[in-house]
Amino acid sequence: MDSPLTTLGLPVALGIIMFGLGLSLTIADFRRVRQHPRAVVIALACQLLLLPAICFGLVVVLDLPPLLGIGMLLLAASPGGTSANLFSHLFHGDVALNVTLTAINSIVAIFTLPVIANLAIRYFDRQDSVSLQFSKVVEVFAVVLLPVLLGMLVRSRRPDVAARADKPVRIGSAVILAVLVLGIIVDQRDKIGEYFGDVGLATGLFCAISLVVGYVVPKALGVTEAQAIASSMEIGVHNATLAIYIAVEVLDSTAISVPAAVYSIFMFVLAGAWGYALSRRRAVVRA
Repeated sequence: MDSPLTTLGLPVALGIIMFGLGLSLTIADFRRVRQHPRAVVIALACQLLLLPAICFGLVVVLDLPPLLGIGMLLLAASPGGTSANLFSHLFHGDVALNVTLTAINSIVAIFTLPVIANLAIRYFDRQDSVSLQFSKVVEVFAVVLLPVLLGMLVRSRRPDVAARADKPVRIGSAVILAVLVLGIIVDQRDKIGEYFGDVGLATGLFCAISLVVGYVVPKALGVTEAQAIASSMEIGVHNATLAIYIAVEVLDSTAISVPAAVYSIFMFVLAGAWGYALSRRRAVVRA
């Protein structure tokens, strides 16, 4: 993966995805926290505290190799992806809440993600070969935040342009993620069978648990059905591209990116199946 395609292509790909996120955001999305503080706080607590703890438990119980363990925790620390909004829309979630959570979590993750990644690196005693230094954190901050701000600027100044660009950028984001996953599989083709054997169960379980926790915990704490669905999709559909970018370009390890690549395959299938199950359950209850 150490090629001009990834050195230039991966940051550009992430920038396009984050620009697309910015096109869907307004300042009002951040202010909306005051309208639904309970749902936002519960979802963020699940995302920032509960998921990393669950992920760490899976890594320890399944005894993953160090680099794959770091990759799992890097994935757990990544915010929700823009695809979460699409899944939420398809299965009658509160899309406005999704947009708010994605906006806030993407900013918060810039600070929490390096902390969790460095704790994982220290736990696996890999400081000699892998490190997430402050200068690299600034780099991630720029690649993530600046395109979002640019997208928000376009949305505020030219809403017609933002509206026309929204669908193409979403489709492009999905294609970019597919290309990244394929690139990792090709790059690691000699070891991919071993990696799937090592991390397939972990990523599948983590995805399923994330989706269920994202729904059950908020619902148990009194949020509405639509908000619980939005929370489930936000927590279960991670920004795998960000995790891949940090693994490959910042930590300089394709192996660390493998969990995010494998997870991205599971998350689209499992999120669709989970959303369908929730829709069926909702129909039965209404009947």
